[in-house]
Amino acid sequence: MALQGAAAAQELVFYVNGRKVIGASKPELFINFSLIAALSVRLTGTKYSCGGGGCGACTVMVSSYEPTSKKIQHYSANACLLPICSLYGKAVTTVEGVGSTETRVHPVQERLAKCHGSQCGFCTPGMVMSIYTLLRNHLEPTSEQITAALAGNLCRCTGYRPILDACKTFCEESLCCQNKANGKCCLDQDNDLFDKGEKVCTRLFSTDEFQPLDPTQELIFPPELMRMAESQPKQTLVFRGERMTWISPVSLDELLDLKAAYPKAPLVVGNTSVGPEMKFKGILHPVVIAPARVLDLNLVKCTDGLTIGAACSLTVVKDILTRAISESPVEKTKTFCAVLQQLRTLGGEQIRNVASLGGNIVSRKSTSDLNPVLAAGNCMLNLLSRGKKRKLIPLSDLFADGSGNNTIMPEEVLVSIYVPHSRKGEYVSAFRQAPRRENALPIICAGMRVLFEEETNIIKDLSIFYGGSVSTTICAKQTCQALIGRSWNEQMLNETCRLILKEITPSLAWGDKADYKKTLIVSFFYRFFLEVFLSLKTMDSCYSRGMPAEYSSVLQDFETKIPQSIQIYQDVERGQSPQDPVGRPIMHQSGIKHATGEAVYNDDLPSVDGELFLAVVTSSRAHAKIVSIDTSEALKSPGVFDIITAHDVPATNEFYYSDDPEIVFARNKVICVGQIICAVAADSEVHAKQAAAKVKIEYEVLEPVILTIEEAIKHNSFFEPKRKLEQGNVDEAFKTVDKILEGVIHIGGQEHFYMETQTVLAVPKGEDKEMDVYVSTQHPAFIQEMVAASLGVPANRIMCHVKRVGGAFGGKLLKAGLLASVAAVAAKKTSRAVRLVLSRGDDMLITGGRHPFVGKYKVGFMNDGRIVAVDTEFYINGGCTPDESVLVAETSLLKMDNAYRIPNLRCWAYACKTNLPSNTAFRGFGFPQSALVTENWITGIADKTGLSAEKVREINMYRENEQTHFKQRLDPENLIRCWNECMEKSAYYKRKTAIKEFNEQNYWKKKGIAIVPLKFPLGLGTRYLSQAAALVHIYTDGSVLLTHGGIEMGQGIHTKMIQVASRELNIPMSRIHFCETSTKTIPNSCASAGSVGTDVNGMAVKDACQTLLKRLQPIINKNPKGTWNDWIKEAFEQSVSLSATGYFRGYNENMDWEKGEGQPFTYFLFGAACSEVEINCLTGDHKNVRTDIVMDIGCSINPAVDIGQIEGAFVQGIGLYTMEELKYSPEGVLYTRGPNQYKIPAVCDIPEQFSVSLLSSSQNPYAIYSSKGIGEPGLFLGCSVFFALRDAVTSVRNERGLSQPFTLNSPLTAEQIRAACADDFTEMVTGTWGTGMFNYLWRDLVNFGILTL
Repeated sequence: MALQGAAAAQELVFYVNGRKVIGASKPELFINFSLIAALSVRLTGTKYSCGGGGCGACTVMVSSYEPTSKKIQHYSANACLLPICSLYGKAVTTVEGVGSTETRVHPVQERLAKCHGSQCGFCTPGMVMSIYTLLRNHLEPTSEQITAALAGNLCRCTGYRPILDACKTFCEESLCCQNKANGKCCLDQDNDLFDKGEKVCTRLFSTDEFQPLDPTQELIFPPELMRMAESQPKQTLVFRGERMTWISPVSLDELLDLKAAYPKAPLVVGNTSVGPEMKFKGILHPVVIAPARVLDLNLVKCTDGLTIGAACSLTVVKDILTRAISESPVEKTKTFCAVLQQLRTLGGEQIRNVASLGGNIVSRKSTSDLNPVLAAGNCMLNLLSRGKKRKLIPLSDLFADGSGNNTIMPEEVLVSIYVPHSRKGEYVSAFRQAPRRENALPIICAGMRVLFEEETNIIKDLSIFYGGSVSTTICAKQTCQALIGRSWNEQMLNETCRLILKEITPSLAWGDKADYKKTLIVSFFYRFFLEVFLSLKTMDSCYSRGMPAEYSSVLQDFETKIPQSIQIYQDVERGQSPQDPVGRPIMHQSGIKHATGEAVYNDDLPSVDGELFLAVVTSSRAHAKIVSIDTSEALKSPGVFDIITAHDVPATNEFYYSDDPEIVFARNKVICVGQIICAVAADSEVHAKQAAAKVKIEYEVLEPVILTIEEAIKHNSFFEPKRKLEQGNVDEAFKTVDKILEGVIHIGGQEHFYMETQTVLAVPKGEDKEMDVYVSTQHPAFIQEMVAASLGVPANRIMCHVKRVGGAFGGKLLKAGLLASVAAVAAKKTSRAVRLVLSRGDDMLITGGRHPFVGKYKVGFMNDGRIVAVDTEFYINGGCTPDESVLVAETSLLKMDNAYRIPNLRCWAYACKTNLPSNTAFRGFGFPQSALVTENWITGIADKTGLSAEKVREINMYRENEQTHFKQRLDPENLIRCWNECMEKSAYYKRKTAIKEFNEQNYWKKKGIAIVPLKFPLGLGTRYLSQAAALVHIYTDGSVLLTHGGIEMGQGIHTKMIQVASRELNIPMSRIHFCETSTKTIPNSCASAGSVGTDVNGMAVKDACQTLLKRLQPIINKNPKGTWNDWIKEAFEQSVSLSATGYFRGYNENMDWEKGEGQPFTYFLFGAACSEVEINCLTGDHKNVRTDIVMDIGCSINPAVDIGQIEGAFVQGIGLYTMEELKYSPEGVLYTRGPNQYKIPAVCDIPEQFSVSLLSSSQNPYAIYSSKGIGEPGLFLGCSVFFALRDAVTSVRNERGLSQPFTLNSPLTAEQIRAACADDFTEMVTGTWGTGMFNYLWRDLVNFGILTL
C-alpha cells in the first residue's frame, strides 16, 4: 500500500487527565514529536530533564482499553520518548490529574511530601507517577514491585530513603528489619541504639495523618474511548506533518504493503531506539510506520515453547515468561529463566513498558541484553515480506558475520520470535555487568547454552554469545565448535578461556579499557562453568556432592532491596510550645506542591507574547582560532529571528575577576570544546536547534591542547596564585621517623547532574532599559551584576527573580551568570523576551563540574602508627578559565587534615589551566578530594604498620583543645563523641569479626567494612561573603510575607526561615508566606553556598522579626489577652510600621596566606560513618550492605530536613567515590553527556540498612538557635564505602598472596575492583597467565571428593 493510497489523515484523539484532546494533522504535531513537548504548553508538572528516557522526571501513566478482554491496562512511560501519534485512543494521566491542592491531594502525593521524599522537588512528579501507576495495578505492592517501579527514576537530592519510606506505607507486608538476635525491630529503641536518660525520636512523620488509599476515587477510563475501541472499525491511521508522516496499520497485509513501499521506514513501537536517534543524532525519517495495532505482532502461542509477537512490550514478555516458568517443568524453562533474568534489570519500568521485543532484536545494538541469550537459546525469527513465503531463521544468523548486517532485508517484517523449551541435559544462563546494576547499558553481557550427551558430562552442543564487546552481538563460534565432544572439566575450562580470548577482541569506545572487557568475557564463562557444574547431578558419583560453599555464593546475583532505616534525633524540650516549630521535623514548605506538580520552576513560567527561544552554538575544538562563522544557512531556516555573537554584546563580554577572563561569547578563539560562540534566536526551541546545527565554523587548531593535570604540569600551565601551608619543620621531622610512605591518588571529576538544567528567561520591560531576568541560580545578585555589565546599564535596571531551583550543588553560580548574559544580550538585540533552556547534553558539555584532582604525598610515621610529618602536593584541573578554582585549591589545603593532628606539614595546591570547560564549585568545595587523599595515606600507614585502619585513625585524631595547621583553635570533643557513638551504634568490632568469617567461607565474594571520621570547618573565609538581609511585612489581616536573600534549591531554607519567623513572632507557620527571592526586595545578597545559608539568613530574619516585635510590644503589653490580629490592627491604627528589614553582618573570618594562618572558619561540624560492602570478585560489582552515620549538627532546626541533607549528600558521595565517571575523547570532547552514559546512584545503590543519628546535647553559639550548617559535610562520608571496598579488595589480595602495595583511585568502579582482585583470569588477559587459581580450585574439588583427576 503506497502512501498515496492510504486513508486521509485522521484526527488524533486521546485524553489527558480526563479531558479530550483532538489534534488534527498539523505540522506542529511532528515538530513536537514527543508527548512532553505537547504537555509543556499547559501542564508543567511533567518535567523535562534528560530527554532520553534515562531519568524518569517526565513519567506519566498511559491507559488503554482492550475490547476483547474488556480490561483496562495502566503503564508508566517517559513522556520525552512517547510519540503523540501513538496515543490514539488512549488516556494519559499526568501528575496534575492525580491530585492537586485545588481539588484533592492524592495519598501518593501526600505521603511522598509528608515522608520528606522531596527536596528540590524537580524529580518528584515523576516519582509520584511511577508509584501511582504501580498502585493502579497493585493496590498493596510488594517491596520488589516498589524497587522495580522506581528503578527508572533518578533523584539527586534525597538519597531515595524517604521516597522509599513513603512507598512502604502502601505495603501490606511487614518491612521491619528484624535484624536483632531476638527478632525485634531496630525501632524498638534498644539500649545499643540510644543513650539512657535522653529523650530521642525515631519517627520523622506520623502515619496517623495519612488519608487512606481509596481506588474508587481515581479517574475513570474515558467511556468515549471505550466506545471507540468497541464500535469503530479499526482502520489505518495516517498523520502527516511538516517533515514526516506517521502511519499506523491494523493488519499484517497492510504492514507488508507499507514496508514494501517504504523499505527504509523504521517500525516504531516504543520509540526507545528511533526517538533518541532523531533527538540526539538529528536523524530524520520522512515516513514512520507504527505496527503496534497489528494483531499478528501481538499474539502469544504456547506450543513446545513460546511464540511471542514482535510488538509485545518487554513488560508483557516478562509476564509471559514468569507465567510459563510457574506452569512448566524446570528442565523446560531454563532459557525462559535466563531471558527473564536479563529483563529484570533492562532499562527502567518506563522503558520496558513500551520497548518491544522485536525492536530490541532488530536494532542489533551491541548493548542489547537480550540478543546474546536469545541467540544462545536457539530462538527463531519469523520473518515475512510482501510476495514471499514466511521465513523462519535462527536469531543467531543475525550476527553470523560479526557485524549484525545479515539476514533481514529492508522490506521484511519480524512478525514473532520463537523461544524453544530447554531440553533434558541442557543448561542456559545469561550474564551482564553494567556501570550501575539497574537501568544501565551493559559493559559486557553474555548468553551461554550447553547441551550434554544423555546422562554424561560430554558436550554435545555449545553456544556462547557476547554483547558489548564489538559493534553488535558476537558468537564465539570457533571456540564452541572446538569443544564439542569434550568433558565439562578443568581442562575444558582452561582451553575455553584461551580460545575465547583468542577469538573475541573487544572494540573500545569512550575510554573503555580492553582488559576489563576481556576479563569479564572469561569470568562470565567461568561462572557459567560453575553454574553448570553445580547443576550436573549425573549418575557419576564424582559429582554427587556438589560445589564447595566458598565458590557457590558467586552464583547469586546482588538484588535490590528496600532499605531498612532508622533516623535518631533529640526531641524538643518538654516546655517548648506546641506552636513553636523549631526543632521539629516539619515538612518542606513546598513538599505538597512538588508532589502535585504545582511548584513552578523557571521553565514552567508562562510564555511571554512574542517570546523567542535560544539555542547555543558551541565550539567543537579544544584550542583553536576562529577563522570564520558562516550563519547564512541558519538564517534561512524556518522560524529564525536572529543570530547573536560577541559583536552584539553592548558592553562587557569578558569579565576579569582575575588575570584570565570569564567569557560570554568566544570572540577570536576558543579555549575548550563546549565554549559558546553564538546563539540562534527562533520562534520555537525546535527551530532554534535546527538552525544552530546549520551554523558553520571554520577553525585553525592552536597548540598546545592541554587536557589533563599531567599535561598542565608538563607545560607549567597554572592559574595564579599557587598556595602553600606549612607548620613545623617537615624536612627535619622526616629524619626522625621509622617509616615513610609515598604515593599518588587520582580522583575523577563529577557532574552536578542537577535535575533541572540551566534555564534563563530574559524579558525586556520596554522602558528605561529595564529587564526582568528569571533564572535558576544560587546567586541572583551576581546574575544582576553580570547582566547589567554585559548590557552596559546600571544594576538597578536589572531585576533578577528566583522562585526555586531544581538542584544546584554549586553548579549554578558563575556559569548561570554567563548564560543569563547570553540570554539578556539576545533579548536586548531582538527586543523580545528570550528563553534559554539547556538540554542535558549541552548542560553537561558547557558547564563543568567538580575538579579532577591528583594528590601526591609523602608521609613519615612511627611504628606505632603516629604521624610525624606530611609533605603533599594537590593539583586540580581548573579548566580553561579561573572560575572558583583557586578558591577550591585554597579550601582543599585548609581542610586537608580532616580529623587528624599533623605536627609537621607542608602542602602545596595548584589550579591547573587546561582546555576543558572550566570546573566550578561543587558540594564540599575541594574538601571531598583533599580529605580522600588524607584518608588514603591513613590506610596506607595501616598496611605498612600492620595496625587496623581504625586504630591509626584513633591514634592520630584530634584529642584536646589545640590548633589546626593554620593556627585556628579547635575543640574536638564532639569529634570523639561522634566516633565513639558510630563505633557503638554500628557494632563495628562485632561485625568486623563476622566479616572475617564470611570472607574465610567465600572465595569469589568478599565483604569489607570501614569507619571514617569527619571534621568539616564552616565558613567562607571573609566577612562580606556571609552577610545577609531579610525583609518582613505584616499585613493588616495578620498574615506575614517573608523575604530573604537565600535560594531554595532543595535544602529547605525557606522552610527553616518560616520556622525562625514563627518562633520569633510567636505565630503559626501557616500565617507566614515566602514568595520569591529577588534583587528587587533583597539587594546585594550573597550566594547560597558553603552550607551557611540558614546560619546567616536565619540571623537576618530573626533580626527583622525582633524589630517588629519590639514595635508591637507596647501594644501587646496594653492588651496581653488580645489576639495577633488585634495587635496588628491596633498597630496599624497607631501608625506603627509593620515592615522591617533584618541584617546580619557576617562572620568575622580571615586568612593570611602570606603567614599561613588565620581564622577562615567560624565553627566546626563533626561526624563519622561506618559502611559495609560486599563485592563480586569475578565482575567487580558490589552492593552497599549497611551504613551508620553519626553527625554533630548542633541543635537541629528541622531534623527531617537535616537528616535528608545528610543522606542525600552521602549518596552523592557514593556516586563521587564509586560510580560517576567522566570520559573525554583525546580531543577534549565530553562523551558522558546524559544519564545513558553518566551514571549517578539510583535506588539500587543505597545501603540495605541505613541509619542516621544526630549527636545529642550539642551546642553551637555561633549560629541561629545553636544549629550548624549541614548541606555539604555528609558528602565526604561517602568515602566510607570507598574504604570498605578497599578493605574487601585487601581481603582478596591477602588470600591470594598478593602482598605488593596497591592503589585504588576514585571513582572506585567495578573495573578497578576487578583488576585489583587479581587472579588467573586477569593474568591471562594481561599476558602473564599462570595456573595458581585453577590449581587452587581443582585441588579443592579433589579434596572435597567432587572430582577425580
